[in-house]
Formats: sequence, C-alpha cells, structure tokens
Amino acid sequence: MKTLYIECSMGAAGDMLTAALTELLPDQEAFLQELNGLGIPGIAVEKSASVKCGITGTHISVKVNGEEETAEDADLHDHEHHHEHEHDHDHDHEHSHDHEHDHEHGHDHDHDHEHDHEHHHHEHEHEQDHEHEHEHDHHHDHGHHHHHSSMADIEHIVSGLQVSEKVRADVLNVYRLIAEAESHAHNTAVEQIHFHEVGSMDAVADVTAVCLAMEKLAPEKVVVSPIHVGSGHVRCAHGILPVPAPATAYILQGLPIYGGRIRGELCTPTGAALLKYFGTSFGEMPVMRVEKTGYGMGTKDFEAANCVRVMLGETSELGDKVVELNCNVDDMTAEELGFAMEQLFEAGAFEVFTIPVNMKKSRPGTLLRVLADPAKKEEMAAAIFKYTTTIGIREVPCSRYILRRRLEKLETPYGEVRVKRSEGYGTVREKYEFEDLARIAREKGLSLQEVRALLDNLEK
Repeated sequence: MKTLYIECSMGAAGDMLTAALTELLPDQEAFLQELNGLGIPGIAVEKSASVKCGITGTHISVKVNGEEETAEDADLHDHEHHHEHEHDHDHDHEHSHDHEHDHEHGHDHDHDHEHDHEHHHHEHEHEQDHEHEHEHDHHHDHGHHHHHSSMADIEHIVSGLQVSEKVRADVLNVYRLIAEAESHAHNTAVEQIHFHEVGSMDAVADVTAVCLAMEKLAPEKVVVSPIHVGSGHVRCAHGILPVPAPATAYILQGLPIYGGRIRGELCTPTGAALLKYFGTSFGEMPVMRVEKTGYGMGTKDFEAANCVRVMLGETSELGDKVVELNCNVDDMTAEELGFAMEQLFEAGAFEVFTIPVNMKKSRPGTLLRVLADPAKKEEMAAAIFKYTTTIGIREVPCSRYILRRRLEKLETPYGEVRVKRSEGYGTVREKYEFEDLARIAREKGLSLQEVRALLDNLEK
C-alpha cells in the first residue's frame, strides 16, 4: 500500500509541509510553476535550499505582491511584538486596522511590521471608528495581505482557483476545521469568525499547495507521528496565550501531541488542520519500504533541526503484524486434520498449513501452523483446541510484508474468468482463478496450460 509518513518531531506549519512534500514530487519546478499559476491573488511561491543542524532540505517562501510574511519567535522574553499578526483569531473588530488607516493618510507601507507601543495604543483608540473598514478590507488592492478574511471570503477565493474539484474540496475542508476551532475558542458562530494569519494569501497558498501535492502523490495511507507543539506562551491581540494556542489545541484534540524544552509555537493552526485532515492514522512509523524522503525547513533556528520530514513508500495492505500459532499433534488422522484446517479457515485464519515432524519417542507427527490477525488470536486458539487434539499452543508474533490484492472479472468466449491481481514494492502479478481454469479445461477437453495460453492471447 502506498503510504506517506509525516514526522512532526519539530511540529508543523503549512510552509514546512509544502516544502517537504515538494521534495517528494518528480518535477519540483513544474509544481511551483503550477502553484504560481493557480490564480491566488498576488502570490509568488519560491523554494530555496536550507540547512538546519547539518540537514539540507527545502525552504518555501510565499510573497504576496512582492512582500514576504515572516514568522516571529514565540518567546515572550525575546520579542515583545511577535504574533500580534500571526495569532489574530479575532471577530468583527478585535484587531487594529493600522494598514488601512495608514494608507488613507498616505503613510509609508514599507515599515508595516514596525509598530511601537504608542502607535499600537493609538490604533485601539480608533478601532471602533474603522469598523466599516473590517467588512471591506479584503476588497482593496493596496499591496497588503494583512487583512481579515471570513469563511465566505475564503470560499470565494478558492472557487476561482485553477484546480480540480478534489483539491478545491480539500482546501475548503481544511479551512472549515480551522473555522470550527476558532468558533469554539472564541464562542462565536462560524459565520462571524474572521481569520488573519490563516486568511492571508500566503496561508491560502500553503493550504492549497499541500492539497495539490497530496493529490499528485495520492497516498493510500497517511501516518502522522506524535506532534511536537512546543512550549511557553505567545502574544496575540487577545493577550498572552499558552502554547499550543486555543484554536490549535482544539484541532489537535484526540491526536497524540507533546511539548518539550523548546520555547515557542512549533505547530500552527494551519499545520494542525492539514495534519488532522489528511492523516489516516497517528502514531509511530509503520514497517515500510521507503522509496523517497523529503525535508521541509522552517525559518527559525533551534537546538534541534527545525524541519518536517516526510517519507513515501510501501506498507502492508492488511496490517504490519500477524500472530503465528503452532501446535504438534501425533494422534489425528489425515481426515481429522483436513477438517480442522477447513474450520480454522472458516474462523478467519490468514493461512493454515501442516509440516511433518518427528516427535518424542521417534514418533511421526504433524506441526499445525496458523497465521491470524493478532486481534483474533484468542478466538483462533479456542478453535485450534476445539478441532485438534493438542493440549498446548505456542504463540509467535511476526511482522509481514504483503502485496495488495484485488479480484477482477474478465469476460471471455469461454465464460467469466476471475483474475487475481497483486501489486506493490515495485512488483505486479496476475493469476487466473484455478476453479475457472479447471471449468474451461473440462468443458473443452484441454489442459490447464492450454487454457492459460488461450486466455493470454485474448488479453493481447
């Protein structure tokens, strides 16, 4: 089974996931060109090499009208003004509208991230006066992407993107997870929630890029590791909040997460929503045959490598574990053993077979071996005791690799023939169902080899 494993030991953000998945694609430049041509307003996505703790990976930067959004450190002791824009999970007019205000008064926009305390206080004095600007700021085109966006705004933007319906639906579903989290965190209806960080065009680009990359990679299973969320606090428009931020914590409910010594926000609401939406299971890395690995680098430097690692490969379709149950018998007839094997298959065994062995006192006997789902081992042991004469069963836990299989039906001049198709780990196999071959052989007076040759010629 084609499986994607996402390792989040350093958390996850939208741009880091984008960068990591990009490294898995066969033509990275073509992907970036496609992403830049989707129709996201003012977007320019670029990639560059980045090294963290000796690991070389990809860093993705998103510029909106030529300006790049930068993430600030979440450590309150080092940065007094960080996250005033990143965590503005506000409603109708919690956040100041300094960009619109400056523009109307002809102020220079080259320093839009430099807000001193006096200016910030001035903004809050006027936020009621600029209430009308909040409702319309997403319509102006003044070269800024710091504005509030409602779910309706996001839906309008996504509806015009040059993507498949699947990608469009995925993007909106990710945003609905975020909207639901914001709604719960602020006790406000989803329709009244206004995004800031996740509503800006660079965040729309990150979400869209991940959804588009997932469509291209098309994994059948996505396993996400326990998520490192960071520690400490963040400062936002509502005040000082703990890490993970309330919306992030809500999205990650039910998933394995942990903190640690690193001070800062390692998992953003966007990253959390993407992991929750695409993850089919959460836990340790499964047994898999890795074919390609990608590293997505963050902007900040910590004592540990600030990156997301993804691995694409093959895993077993029916699970990675199997239990082997063994017993020796020397007082059962061939008929009794044959009946017991039939009953064990009926009980759900994956495989049942016998091996001739020499037992105590040089007595010939039979080793009965049963392979089954570990979750059914008690049920299978009971069946072995019921249908054999053994008084003891040995259990051996095993890992296994198997090809994914499907049964197809082939219409032929000789009637319907079933074909077993198996594939995985770079191997493809096909085999005609024996009963169908035998039926045709009897009807036509042919050997099994001759029937196979007839069917092979039909498929050519």
